[in-house]
Amino acid sequence: MRGMPHRLRTPKPPARSSPLRFLPGLVLLSALLAGCGGGGRISRPEEFGPTTLRIHPTFTRVKDWSGDKKADGVEAVVELLDSFGEPTRGNGTVVFELYYYRKYDPNVLGNRTAGPWRGPLLTREDQDGHWSPALRAYTFQLAGDKIGEGQEYVLTASFETAGGADRPGGGRLYDKLILEPPPNKAVEDRGVGRAKGRRS
Repeated sequence: MRGMPHRLRTPKPPARSSPLRFLPGLVLLSALLAGCGGGGRISRPEEFGPTTLRIHPTFTRVKDWSGDKKADGVEAVVELLDSFGEPTRGNGTVVFELYYYRKYDPNVLGNRTAGPWRGPLLTREDQDGHWSPALRAYTFQLAGDKIGEGQEYVLTASFETAGGADRPGGGRLYDKLILEPPPNKAVEDRGVGRAKGRRS
């Protein structure tokens, strides 16, 4: 109404924000930051590293891989096994040597006929080039023009960890396998052979 003084309304104080309303966002942000910072390398316990070297007796043999019906060398399949007997990978170098087999001698290693061959497993390219996911083992083609399919041999392999066996955490593993020719290609004076290799 006219002549009536206007009443002044007291403004309401602004609502205070509760700190708890920001808690879910802070928790989410902390989780994201923790996830981004967790990319450190996980070290492998010693028991999961290689403790045994094994030349695979089934797949290791003298082989023709060029298709000319002549032996090109030895295709060697080697396994690195951990302390549980499970296949694993290793960082190091495998060295192979091939000897004639002395059948009736306590020391079966005769004269060396080929090698040594060095198979490095030091880089990602080395690993990808030799690792077989199906076999869970490493495959190497050891070429030699003096290797024949009708001969008996002893193949030796040693694995030395990167940096040397004397380095802390390093070591050297060894194995050997007698390679016998298929029965239809065995040399007569060498006796009866078998298609698969065997231990000495």
